[in-house]
Amino acid sequence: MAEFVRHWAARLADTDGVALPAERLETLVREIACDATKADPGREAAIRRFTTLYATSPMGIALAGPSGEIVEVNTAFGEFLGQKPEDLRGRHLTELGFSRRDAERLRTGLEELAETELEEYRERVQLAHADTAGTWADITIAALPGDRPGSVYPVLMVLDANEIHSLQETLRHQSVHDPLTGLSNGSRFKTMLEAALNPAARDQIALVYLDIDGFKVINDGLGAGVGDKVLRGVAHKLNDVFAGQDTLVARLSGDGFGILVRGKLNTRDVIDLVERALEDLGEPIYVDELGIGVSASAGIVVRDVTDGGPEDLQRAAEIALHRAKEAGKAQWMLFDPELDARDRARYRLGAEIAGALENGQFSLIYQPTMRLADRRIAAVNAGLRWHHREQGVLDSDEFYPLADVTGMTIPLGKWLLTRSLAEAARWRKRYGEAAPEVCVRLPRRLAIDPDLVRLVKDQLDRHGLPAQALRLCTDSESILDPRGEVLESLSVLSELGAKLVLAVSGSADLELIPRHGLKVQHVILAGAVVDAIADGEDPAAARHLDQLIARARELNLRIGAEGVTSAEQADRLRAHGVIAVRGPYIATSVTDDEVDELIDNGQV
Repeated sequence: MAEFVRHWAARLADTDGVALPAERLETLVREIACDATKADPGREAAIRRFTTLYATSPMGIALAGPSGEIVEVNTAFGEFLGQKPEDLRGRHLTELGFSRRDAERLRTGLEELAETELEEYRERVQLAHADTAGTWADITIAALPGDRPGSVYPVLMVLDANEIHSLQETLRHQSVHDPLTGLSNGSRFKTMLEAALNPAARDQIALVYLDIDGFKVINDGLGAGVGDKVLRGVAHKLNDVFAGQDTLVARLSGDGFGILVRGKLNTRDVIDLVERALEDLGEPIYVDELGIGVSASAGIVVRDVTDGGPEDLQRAAEIALHRAKEAGKAQWMLFDPELDARDRARYRLGAEIAGALENGQFSLIYQPTMRLADRRIAAVNAGLRWHHREQGVLDSDEFYPLADVTGMTIPLGKWLLTRSLAEAARWRKRYGEAAPEVCVRLPRRLAIDPDLVRLVKDQLDRHGLPAQALRLCTDSESILDPRGEVLESLSVLSELGAKLVLAVSGSADLELIPRHGLKVQHVILAGAVVDAIADGEDPAAARHLDQLIARARELNLRIGAEGVTSAEQADRLRAHGVIAVRGPYIATSVTDDEVDELIDNGQV
């Protein structure tokens, strides 16, 4: 070192322009030499540390030259790809991608590092493994500065992402698939439907909603476990029928399925697929040697993708499915736009019932029953009339079915019962014993309402009416209710003193009275037995009528008839033993004021 310092100090001192003495120059050179001597061991140590880290790192690392060719790889990188390090040297980094898409992602990373100020590029890609399969890796491409200003050396670092990717795929699958059947779930079905109707979509789309008929019978009768196996069987059959690249089958609800078909479609072809599916579902599904038969109803919509959005398509399929079920189940129904337009008006009407009731748009209407002996009004059947603000006057048959769907049957029935009893009290106060009794036909939902008996009793007490002023009309269908709830309510009300009226059309209806021990006072003959003698005395019809009346007399019943259209028909009925009639011959419908007029006149 001393010799080195003296040599360079002497040379510098002999240089023109050096103004420092040799001793001072020697000191400076010594300091520079010491610094240089100290720097070399540190650099070498840093290099050793990097080399050790690179070689022993569990992370796969590939060093590349400026153009992207691999210069060196560590052991972990070779093991991750199942290849020897020497076999990877000289290959371009993009050649490591398993697919063209993966190679493109690697190329994008290299370009972004070279052309932007990005310090690193991260992505999940599949790299090519030696066994020709792809292996998932979370990659990082970073830039190491080169030995020339502005030069960059890419380094590729990889971490095994197979387990994470598998877990994420499992979670993703679970999030979009039904765990019971393995079909797509409602969330994925909705997403695919929206994608199929994007603005750039072309051709046609078909949506099929399919629902198992009476699935509750299977679930309740054989158990939920058997029901689950049946659903898996249904899913398998649907997948077989609707197998196709542009077809998606999904489970949307408990026993509801959806099928989405895209492409150049023909309505007849879609219907053929649905018919085949319904036929296949009709074949028993065997669970533990038990052959379980199922049937299904389906609603079908086929249209151009430009004709409305997802909500419109789903609504149309739902409506078509409802129509199929209403038509008797075990069949399909194609969506009909004209029927839909009419139904929309009906459904809108049903939705308005609650507001109309609150706003006083309903009124009472009556059909009078006349005693044939003295032609006086014996009773009035109370009904409802809706004074709609746009459609005018609507009779009950135009809105009561909708009320049943929307849950407004009970509110309407209670309002009818309350108001008609109030009118009965008014007539009784004005006319005394000449006042007509009020007959109310109870809708089934109201007949089984637990508050009905209390409501009737409260209204009778409020108006000071005897229970005999109220008649309650029912029919055989209500009496045959398997749960017996209607019978129970009617029995309690009859014990209060209300009179029970049964509409009958044949001998079987009459026999329900003794069979169930009903306290019926009146029967009303209706239907063919009355219509048959409207235009004359048919012998067979007359014999049938006589048999009914004879049996009714044996049961101590008062006998009336409805649907009477003329005085001649009324006279023929009276000759056979009918004592009271109602129908167009008397009046189709009258208001409460018109009832007053009929009573005041003393006859019809």
